Amino acid sequence: MKMKLEEARSIINQIANKTFGTLIPEEYFADIITNKGKAGQILEKIILHLNLSSSLRDFEDGELKTNKCNSLGRPLETMAITQISSNIDNLIQYQPFEQSSLALKIANFLYVPIVREGNPHDWFFMEPIHVDFLNDKYLDLWEQIKEDYYTICKKINDDINNSGRISTSNGKYIQIRTKDSKPYHSIFSQFYNQIISNKNYAFYFQKSFMQAITNN
Repeated sequence: MKMKLEEARSIINQIANKTFGTLIPEEYFADIITNKGKAGQILEKIILHLNLSSSLRDFEDGELKTNKCNSLGRPLETMAITQISSNIDNLIQYQPFEQSSLALKIANFLYVPIVREGNPHDWFFMEPIHVDFLNDKYLDLWEQIKEDYYTICKKINDDINNSGRISTSNGKYIQIRTKDSKPYHSIFSQFYNQIISNKNYAFYFQKSFMQAITNN
């Protein structure tokens, strides 16, 4: 049985603001600067003892998301959510947002800002923020993401009809853009019966979203 989100929240609160040098064995620092996802993997594997996998959610009842920020908690990067290749025709056909893999992925998640400034031994995890979109305080954000989702679905269709290929598409809080590494993975649409990108794409939270939940 997977760990529950609240259990993970309790563990992270206990180690929040403690430097990596006091938490992590020395061997894990070898490629921590060049491997941008290493700090998040350390949280999952070393701190929370989660099994890294491609399953929809990290916890039994939710998801874990980490992102680089400064010492004040201000986000410095966009945050990957989920790749779209396996769901591309659902997006093309305007699958209802509430049924989408995107909505299922983000409906209940723990956001952990990571301060990655200076020497990696001085980096640290900040206190986690629990984003539960069933909570009324997040209703406006949820409705905006829903609007963004349909905007992106329309942009995908417009791009394919105009050029045969999809491109970066932005809403207020989410976007899709390329997320792939060599060898690249093309995206084929059964609906259009053609390749619509030579690289995989993913949904991302824009920095404006992390700023909004930090301020909420």
